[in-house]
Amino acid sequence: MIDDLDKIMTVMETAFDPQYGEAWTRRQVEDSLNFPHTHYSLVAADGTFPAENVHAAGFWMSRSGFGEEELLLLAVSPQYRRNGLGLILLESFASAARTRNNERLLLEMRRGNPAESLYRGFGFLPVGLRKAYYATTGGERIDAITFARDIT
Repeated sequence: MIDDLDKIMTVMETAFDPQYGEAWTRRQVEDSLNFPHTHYSLVAADGTFPAENVHAAGFWMSRSGFGEEELLLLAVSPQYRRNGLGLILLESFASAARTRNNERLLLEMRRGNPAESLYRGFGFLPVGLRKAYYATTGGERIDAITFARDIT
């Protein structure tokens, strides 16, 4: 049996460019999922929730509080990109946030993240900037952009 943590980590290993150090370790994911307000969902290559012995093609992880749901991670394995799975994951994220009575979605990403067009297409708008917030493995500093979308 493949458990959900294994499915998340399989996607994590391929979805994030190591140059930016964005992938979380298994321990970080496991510790986060132990908090009561942390949530996640998986998607299979066909856009459905993966069956017990089916690998995930993507996932999202979030935390909720004070009427907001923050997207911590959204990832799709490279071989499944450009097939609508990112949008399916965002729709799932927003729907889950609504069921928890949240009114606003938040996310933060590094400037230049290729997923920015996906987020903007889903209605996220920039609301904040942290100059030189992230560092690449080579020492380059990159701005962090905070995005928000109301879901009321």
